[in-house]
Amino acid sequence: MTPAITAVKKAKIPYRIHEYEHDAGSESYGEEAAQKLRLEQARVFKTLVVEVDDRKFVVGIVPVSHHLDLKLLAKALGAKKAVMAQANDAEKMTGYVLGGISPLGQKRKLETVIDASATAFDTLFVSAGRRGLELELAPADLCSLTKGQFAVISR
Repeated sequence: MTPAITAVKKAKIPYRIHEYEHDAGSESYGEEAAQKLRLEQARVFKTLVVEVDDRKFVVGIVPVSHHLDLKLLAKALGAKKAVMAQANDAEKMTGYVLGGISPLGQKRKLETVIDASATAFDTLFVSAGRRGLELELAPADLCSLTKGQFAVISR
């Protein structure tokens, strides 16, 4: 049981857990999840921690088939500048390890923006809080649980 799974259970929303054998040498965590679970990459989303305006950490959630556009994320948040957080900051802020960072059940509640492409799917997949574990849920439920917003933030 991870904090992410606890969060969806507590919220009493529909979800499914999908587990696969993580290859220790893999660093393309999202692509690995899509491949092993036989899903289209556009439906599997990665959770990225970003620092905006040199002071605040936020989360951008984008499909593994795309790249986070830092300028679009900053614009969506009304910020001037955004840079990827250092790995140790991302882990410290969320309580998860890289490749297992979930948008749910984070140590600190971070402002969240989900790429608008998520709304095209009935369900999407995000990390359930550890490598090799994915959580399937409706985009609207993810947005509600993270108190996030949808915006175009990928390219």
